[in-house]
Amino acid sequence: MDEKLWRVDTLLLASAIMAGVIVGIGAYGQRYRHHRFTRLIFLGASTLFLPIISSVVSSSTVLVSSMRPHGINDLSKSSPALVALCNPAKHSVIVVTWALLVQNIMINTSVVVAVDDREGPSVGPPIELLAQGVWTLYLGITHLSEVTKDYLTYVLTVLYLLELLLFLLTVAKLVFKYYAVRKAQQSYAFGRNPRLVFGYMHQQLPLMAREPDAPPPLLVMGEETRQVEKQHQGYVFKHASSSSLGAIGLVTIDRVWRQLGSNRMLLPALATQRLKDVCLSFALFKLLRCRFARYELAAYSGFEYNTSNFFWSLLLKDDCEPDRVFGVIADELSFLHDYYYSSLPINYSKCWLPLLGILVSLSSLGYCIFLAVWMMIISRHSYNYQMVCNIRCQDATYLHLGILELDVIPLVLLLVFLVTAEVRDMVSHVCSDWTKVVLTCRLLNKDISSSMRKWALRILCSRRCRLMMKHWDEEVGQCSVLPPLRRPRARTTSVALVVGRLLHLPDEKRKVDAAVKVSIINALGSSRENGEQLSNGKACLRRWGQQGERLLWACNSKSASDVILTWQIATSILEVRDQQGSSSVTTSDCHMTVATCLSRYCAYLVSLCPELLPDDDAWSKGLYEAVNKDACRALAGLSSSTPDYQQLVQLLNDKSNHMVLKNGAKLGQQLVEETTIDGEETAWKLLAGFWSEMILYVAPSDNLKGHKDAIARGGELITLLWALLNHAGIVSRTTTSSDDDTRV
Repeated sequence: MDEKLWRVDTLLLASAIMAGVIVGIGAYGQRYRHHRFTRLIFLGASTLFLPIISSVVSSSTVLVSSMRPHGINDLSKSSPALVALCNPAKHSVIVVTWALLVQNIMINTSVVVAVDDREGPSVGPPIELLAQGVWTLYLGITHLSEVTKDYLTYVLTVLYLLELLLFLLTVAKLVFKYYAVRKAQQSYAFGRNPRLVFGYMHQQLPLMAREPDAPPPLLVMGEETRQVEKQHQGYVFKHASSSSLGAIGLVTIDRVWRQLGSNRMLLPALATQRLKDVCLSFALFKLLRCRFARYELAAYSGFEYNTSNFFWSLLLKDDCEPDRVFGVIADELSFLHDYYYSSLPINYSKCWLPLLGILVSLSSLGYCIFLAVWMMIISRHSYNYQMVCNIRCQDATYLHLGILELDVIPLVLLLVFLVTAEVRDMVSHVCSDWTKVVLTCRLLNKDISSSMRKWALRILCSRRCRLMMKHWDEEVGQCSVLPPLRRPRARTTSVALVVGRLLHLPDEKRKVDAAVKVSIINALGSSRENGEQLSNGKACLRRWGQQGERLLWACNSKSASDVILTWQIATSILEVRDQQGSSSVTTSDCHMTVATCLSRYCAYLVSLCPELLPDDDAWSKGLYEAVNKDACRALAGLSSSTPDYQQLVQLLNDKSNHMVLKNGAKLGQQLVEETTIDGEETAWKLLAGFWSEMILYVAPSDNLKGHKDAIARGGELITLLWALLNHAGIVSRTTTSSDDDTRV
């Protein structure tokens, strides 16, 4: 008996671990959920959960029936047989309730998406969870009916309510998500939006102003307020003109700029600027969805001309704020991440759905309170054992088995998980940028009553809630072709490196400083002066005159990955030389930060994200592995953890076999010589400009799947730059006579 109960407890613990994996990855590890290794864990946890629960409940039933010998129903003392009746009622109720709680949380963490057919398949609610819930409820009710025949009516009512209410809550969540996704699929503002935006661009092209600084009429919201018809170029608005768009409730960027600029809503200047940027990010997000749906936006050059000019004049002017530029694009990618990888956007397909979602969450919280009160009552006024057996021989004896806390503790943990998930969902509905865009547009259309206006303005003026995770944490992966030349940090253990490789993680991550953003924006401005043609660093070198001309040979490879690795090795050599210097250089610190950060990030892209680069991804990854392996072999003889740069260059020249290593050593030596002539600041300034041009050069790409996967993982700097260049009108690397040897 005791052995069987321990087996049940073991299975319950195993299912608790599985539930923890599901909750942890699904709810609070969105960016890690899309790593290959964690996807395998999530799939295993989801697959094994129901068999484990079925085994737990059925094992409890076996314990009961095995203690009832066939044909013996008389428990009188005169009965010649040994009879034991065991009652695991509370244990069974807790297990079934626990199982339904896990399924409830799985619905909260599931992703429901409504997209255009050309973007990929839509994802509906996990209906299989309904079947799992029905099966779990069936096991619980049938088992409960067997072990509670002698219970009082009100006790039975409470026990049945514990299971039935939670099952009904599970059904309500599934129905809510199913209705929301169906409405979103049929909505012109959600599922059908890329086709409408594409047709709208064609429709509005003759009506658009040609002023370079004029805000374009990019769609923000309100597509459902007007009748739509289908034409050869997509969906278009019926009888729409530029003067009637605002009258029909359609909110566009030019209208946002005009009405928020007049400050009719009496918002603080900082909040007004923030709302303008969020609405612009939302409009750009809709354009980027068209790109992912493979609608050729460049076909309408007039619209692109107007949009890109507005983008240049607003965000990329000479006195622009790089943080604002990166913030607008980061918010745009955050909208895109939410739309493709969360269930939040579909709740806005109808104006009342967010309120209904909050009501469902409040109902879930109410059940959690009810369950917590019940657990407090049974812990004070009842036995604290998982099972009580009434053994009858000559005298009645009670045998207590198991510890009830083994059931209660996992249940309490699940309640904490569920409450946290529900609170996070409610905060998402109130504080997300989606809500701010909706409220801004409704205020512009005067669709909010005066009594609700005060609350709407308070939400619009609020800052980003800390419970809302930022899509891009402004950190970039860092890798180096050369092996670590200094003692590794304590956290960089062999186990950490193995886990990092399994999770597709870089060796380390680094914050993108303001200096890096400024340098990239300056390089982008230089490219516009060059006819919006991107360069793999040659343009920067030529601006340095003879100093740069002597380094052009290192940019002549047809492979971007080859050039990146060569210059990354040279940057590492100069970094070693800088660390040897006795004098502290303060003026070059800014340029050094830019150069080392971007060089290691580009090496990280070659190593772990080659699909985002212009070269063949398998070839680029193989190149990095070959060069890194040769570097480790060549530098195995280093005698010190802080080697002399001359020793480093000598070993690379003498013992390396790969031409990339030899070229990198040669280039590094040249850069060191430049520091002896013109000072360290010159070399680092040159490298900062080179790497800023290089990261822009490799950013344009037609690999939509690669960037979509990067967004799912939490975002990459190169994806942000890809979107930035797309809106600036730079969608490809143009081959020129000066760069005719550069791969496109």
